[in-house]
Parts: sequence; C-alpha cells; structure tokens
Amino acid sequence: MSPSLRIKWCILRTSIEERLVYRADFAFATLVRFLPIITQVFLWGAIYQATGPRDGKVINGYTYGDMVAYSLLVMVGRAFSSMPGLTTGIARDVRDGAIKKFLVQPIDLLDYLFWHRVAHKLVYYFVAFLPFGLVFWLCRDFFRGWPDPWLGLGAGVALILAFLVGFLIESLMGLCAFWFLEVSSLVFVYMLLSYFLSGHMLPLDWLPEPYGDVIRLLPFKYLAFVPAAIWLQKYTHQQLAIELVQGFAWVLILLVLNRVALSRGLRRYSAYGG
Repeated sequence: MSPSLRIKWCILRTSIEERLVYRADFAFATLVRFLPIITQVFLWGAIYQATGPRDGKVINGYTYGDMVAYSLLVMVGRAFSSMPGLTTGIARDVRDGAIKKFLVQPIDLLDYLFWHRVAHKLVYYFVAFLPFGLVFWLCRDFFRGWPDPWLGLGAGVALILAFLVGFLIESLMGLCAFWFLEVSSLVFVYMLLSYFLSGHMLPLDWLPEPYGDVIRLLPFKYLAFVPAAIWLQKYTHQQLAIELVQGFAWVLILLVLNRVALSRGLRRYSAYGG
C-alpha cells in the first residue's frame, strides 16, 4: 500500500472509531429528525383536502402520497449532503492557528476533511439504518413502488453527488476564513438559501419559469431534490443521464474552486506561537 493510501486509511479508520463512541446519539438524533414529518403529513393533507377529497388529486404532478414520500426522501438526501460543523470548524482552525499542522505534516487539509466526513456518514447510516427502515416501513403506502434498476442506480449515484456537492460547498465557505475570520453570517445565509434552493421546502419543478429554470442550473438541487425526484420517477433515463453529468461537472468546478482557495489562502496565512 502506498504512503498516500495508508494515510487515507488511517484517517478513515481513526475517524470511524471516534464516531462509534456516539452511536447511541446517532440513533436517537435520526428518530428525532423524522418527527417534523408528522407535521408535514398533516400539513400536506390539509392542502390537498382544501378544495375537496385529497385522494386522486394531483398538484403540479404530485399526489398527496408523492408529497409525503418526497418529504421523506428529501430528508435522506439532506442526511447525505449536510455537513454540520464543517465550515465553522475550518474557520476556527484558521482563526486559532490549528491549521498550521497541515503545513508541517504530510496530510492535505481537504483530503483529511473528506475522509473524516466519509467516516461520519458511514457510521451514521450504519447506526441509523434501523430507524430509517422503521420510518419508511410505516410510510410504505405513500410510495408508488420501486423504480426500475437504472433509476435505482441513478438515485444511488445522486446520493453520492449530494455528499460531494454538500462537502465541497461547505468546505469552500470554510476556506473563506482566510479572508474573513468570522463566517457564521455566511453559514446562516447559506442554510437559509439552501433550504429553498435545494428543494427541501418545495419540489423545484413547482417553481415558475424563468426562475425555476435558473435555480435548477445551480448545484444546490443535488443536495436534496435530485435524489428524491429520481426515486419518485420524475426523470426519464435520458434526463437522468444529463442530470448526473451536470452534477459531476459541478463537483469538478467546486473542487477546483476549493483547491484555488486553499492555495491562495495558505499563501497569505500567518501563524504565530508554538
């Protein structure tokens, strides 16, 4: 095994061991995260029933069952794409000088953060598999059925894209700390906008033209909307291929921006003390 691979494996293994300490917290947090779904079930039920019986009613291509299923699937996508503490952690290390360890040790900052987050997600879903399975089993009647194998594979790839896009966006914001030592306001604005732009609040195909077309060109849709829409069979195979290609293009763009920001940030960075 090459030295680079040994370093990656060491980071992953150590991070997994660290995260396993909090396995009970992961399981409890997963169950609590699904509590707002109860509110959404009643909310969408009231919306669909406002003008008559909700059964069979379709709003913008979504039935009542589709909307409940969409809300559940969006939470899965957000569980992959959310990176709690990543931006603020990078900013804190820059501000406190802890980031200088990456200047003297053979460890790349972005590489370390990436494998640390991979470990977090692996442990999270290992522990949260049963709570997720229980909730989806209880809500199984809201789903139309399994997508075909190609769409199912596409949904899995879209979840990987959700993780990559979420990681790269938040790490890029964290690297802004080389120029702005306090990034909490930036994080607040991002969380506020991403809740809407990612499709967490409403399906993005509900948005009117031309605003919807512009928003769907941004990378935020891969954080939640695209994985959910694929599973609900809102894409044809051709549309799916286009979405995934565009998603990987955004990953490449964000990766380049991260590398440029890290390189320029380290050039202007000064650390003092031992």
